[in-house]
Amino acid sequence: MISKVQIIERDGKPEYAVVPFDDYKKLIELAEDAQDISDAKAALAELERGEDELIPVDIADRLLSDDEHPVKVWREYRGLTQTVLADQAKTTKSYISQIEAGRKTGSVALLKRLAGVLSVDVDDLMGV
Repeated sequence: MISKVQIIERDGKPEYAVVPFDDYKKLIELAEDAQDISDAKAALAELERGEDELIPVDIADRLLSDDEHPVKVWREYRGLTQTVLADQAKTTKSYISQIEAGRKTGSVALLKRLAGVLSVDVDDLMGV
């Protein structure tokens, strides 16, 4: 793969390796591929340990679109009504409705409770 390498020494010890640019680009590509493989293995391990989950593409699209509040998207994905979510998060259906409509933002404490009920990170509920 590497055609010609020039080793530069300092005090008799190798300090730098100079390689042709095309070889350098190939080394970078291989390193990126190795990192991608490592990241994929780590993601699969998180899934197997139950530390992460796969979500359907339509849910991801809804979350990314900013057309709907993330609380609504996650609530519907989890199969909860506003009333059930409100009860479990110790708030009111009306307040959930206002958050989902973007009229209220919700306190940090409430967002933490909602995140707990919905099994997501608080950051996942920030939006619109």
